[in-house]
Parts: sequence; C-alpha cells; structure tokens
Amino acid sequence: MCPLTLIEQLKLNNDSVNKFILDFLPKRDKVNEIQNFYDMMRDYPSRPGKGLRSSLCILTCETFGGEREKAIRTAAALEVFQNWILIHDDIEDSSEMRRGEPVLHRKYGMPMAINIGDALHAKMWDVLMNNQKILGQSKTFELVNEFLRMINETTEGQHIELSWVKDKRWTQTEEDYYRMVNKKTSWYTCISPIRLGAIIADVEKSNLDALIPFGSILGTAFQIQDDILNLRGDEKKYGKEQCGDIMEGKRTLMLIHLLNKSNPKDNGKILKIMNKSRSKRTPSEVNEILKFMDKYGTIDYAKTKAKKYALEAKKQFNKIFLTKPSIQSKTLEELIDFMVQREW
Repeated sequence: MCPLTLIEQLKLNNDSVNKFILDFLPKRDKVNEIQNFYDMMRDYPSRPGKGLRSSLCILTCETFGGEREKAIRTAAALEVFQNWILIHDDIEDSSEMRRGEPVLHRKYGMPMAINIGDALHAKMWDVLMNNQKILGQSKTFELVNEFLRMINETTEGQHIELSWVKDKRWTQTEEDYYRMVNKKTSWYTCISPIRLGAIIADVEKSNLDALIPFGSILGTAFQIQDDILNLRGDEKKYGKEQCGDIMEGKRTLMLIHLLNKSNPKDNGKILKIMNKSRSKRTPSEVNEILKFMDKYGTIDYAKTKAKKYALEAKKQFNKIFLTKPSIQSKTLEELIDFMVQREW
C-alpha cells in the first residue's frame, strides 16, 4: 500500500478531527432558542478548513513515537480554539469573510457571535479535559498548561496589533512586527501544536523547550506568506476577503516596509488613506496602496523574507527531526514546506 500524499494525510487528519468535534458538540434541543444556539455553535466548525494546526499536532506526536489516536482529542481542542478565537478576531477586525462565507457576526449579529465564541471557548476546555480518559490526569494537565500559555501569548500579540490600529500608530519597525507575529501567530499556529504533539508522545522537557525557537521561526514564515496571500492569493481558495488586511489597517510586513521606504510625498498619501476608518476606506484607495507596494517592491521584499525564514525553519527542523526518519517525519517535513509555500 502506497503512503498517503500530504494532501491526503491532511484530509484524513482534518476529517477525523472534524468528525470528533461535530460529534462532541450538542446537536438537538426541544427549545427553539437553544437549537438555534447549537446550530450557530456548529457553524464555523462545519466550514471547510485546512486543519494545519491539528495535523501539526498529530504528525509531531507520531514522529516522536506517539499514537495517532491519543492525539486526536488534543488536535480537536486546537481546532475548537481556532474557531472561537476567529469569531472574536473577526469582530475585532471588522472582517467580512471567513472560509468562503460571511463571518458569524454578519450572519447573526455581534451579540450572538460573541456568545457563540464564549460557548466554543468553554467547549475547548471540555474537549481537552476529556483527555483524562486516555492520557491520565497528569498528562492532561500538562496539555492544559500548554493551552494556557498559548492563549496568553496569542491574546498579548492580538492586543499589540489592536493597539496599533486604535492608536493610529504607523511607526512600527520590522522587529515590532516580528515580536507581534511571534506572540499572535507562532504560538497558536506552530509552537503549541508541535509541543502538544510532543507532550502526548512523552518527549522530555529539555527537548520540548528546543521546539520553541523552531516553531517561532516557522510561524513567522507562515504569517508573512499569509499576508502575501491576502494581497495576491485567489480569494476562492484563500477563503478570506482579498486585500482585507489593507481594509482592516493591519500592520503587515509589506505595509511597514512601504512606510519606511516611501518618499515623503508618497508617505503622506499612504498615511492619509490608512488613517481612515475601514468604513471610509474605498476599494480604489486599496488599489492605490497596492500600486505603491508595486512601486517600492514591498511584496517581493516580503517574499524574500518569507523564504529566509522558511530556510531557517528547515534547518531547525533537520536538527530536531532528522534523527527520527519515518513516513511520519517525512510527511511532517512536507507539511512544514507546505505551510510556508502554500497558495491557499
């Protein structure tokens, strides 16, 4: 039997995790309002996604010699985390689209969406604590502690980004961007999924700590690529609003580079557009920002940086995982490449 391709493995993992989540979440209630609540709770988890974080957890566990089935619940908790935090993130960023459909607060209103996010947050802990049945109490609490750190790091990073927008601050350096990305993206996209898989596989603490710099670099490459896709990706594949980062006023690497490299006249025009609220920023003004990015080569600059971080992540991967050659480690290596080279 031929080994699965990466896409087949991602689908297998995603299907297993999604089935677990949808089986775990409540389905039916005789009270109409509670039935609607359950339906809304299942909305984001039912939308198609790549499941990169859950696969990273499962494949890391298998690469370190752990059992796939023991990682499914934790991988599912990661995806539930992703769902509830995205509901809140979409509200905070005034986003329009998520996974090819209107965001939850556009469908049901902001109060309902906030409540659904809160409910899924509780379900995340519920899924995670159910690990006691198969992993025991001690290891379950190790996983809980990792989730706590992941949430603390992620929300700190989110606060940094939201503060930049609120304060209309445009003086960020690249180091400011990397610091924010490490907290907001790297921890919940790479560092914790990898460490969670390793914890399940009984990896020693000293080796767990070595996974942090690797996940940090990988997460940075992932986020830069995500920022590029937001501007140049296929919206149908990408699943989010094209150029939504410009509409939302996000301080991406491209925008920071553009403001640091543009001449005073162009800089003034850029800031005039970007200091507007989202509701007052027009599509033609977004196109004007894109033209400035082309003029100053900011997207090509970001691509160069993404490649640099991707190569460094690969070096770190080889140091950690080359001593464990297997089908799983090969698939994990392919997933690492996919995360920083993907087109969707």
